Amino acid sequence: MTLDNLPPLRESLAAGGITAHRRFGQHFLLDLNVCRKIARLAGPLGGELVLEIGPGPGGLTRALLEAGARVIAIEKDERFAPLLGELEAAAGGALTVALGDALALDERVLDVLVWQNASVVANLPYNVGAALLLEWLIGPFRPRAMTLMFQKELAARIVAPPGGRDYGRLSIIVQALCEAKIVLDLPARAFTPPPKVDSSVVQLRARTPRLDDQLTEALQVVGRHAFGQRRKMLRSSLRPLGGESLCVSAGIDPTVRAQDVPVQGYLSLARAWLDHAA
Repeated sequence: MTLDNLPPLRESLAAGGITAHRRFGQHFLLDLNVCRKIARLAGPLGGELVLEIGPGPGGLTRALLEAGARVIAIEKDERFAPLLGELEAAAGGALTVALGDALALDERVLDVLVWQNASVVANLPYNVGAALLLEWLIGPFRPRAMTLMFQKELAARIVAPPGGRDYGRLSIIVQALCEAKIVLDLPARAFTPPPKVDSSVVQLRARTPRLDDQLTEALQVVGRHAFGQRRKMLRSSLRPLGGESLCVSAGIDPTVRAQDVPVQGYLSLARAWLDHAA
């Protein structure tokens, strides 16, 4: 069997008696045309190594393989093992399926991903999307590029500019480390079963040069304090880190509130805090 003559996704699910499981945050994207569009949005994939999380019945996996990618697919739900095994056999060596938790990847898999400078393309389970994104931003495997589907509300927080209610800790750490933009919106009806919210695909590309680990950690500390009390002026919310004197050292108005400070301002605050702590 080849990719061209695999059965339709709905047929495969029905044959396996598989329905979406709420505890895994599953909502299946079964329209292969939409899956192919997401693969195209990820850029040229011929010969590239791609990590996919939560492939489920394998719609996006098929699209990635059709685009010429070599895919490592991590699936937590063992019910999909037969379907993904069939897809693996049809992929001619271009697909490796591993059953397990994406938040606890095997070290051998991590080594391959890091060594081959892999990217990530995935329709992420809603319940772990933010945690996985943060893991890839600051963990041992830091992809050069990510094309990820999130619930629309989370996508808005990732790309939010300063000044609005969506702008927060996640916005500043993501935007300090990546260029991020929404490239596709999908309504709930595109999924089976439909979730209660719409979804968005976010494209993220790592900035170069990368922030060093110490500054990245300091940025998280500053962001946690600033947005922990986002209605207060920075001189109050950042008091444990130096308060007004820290703001002055960073060239930031101590009377502004967290949501009004741009990412570069937070980087200045993080550098000032490191200098103060040295």
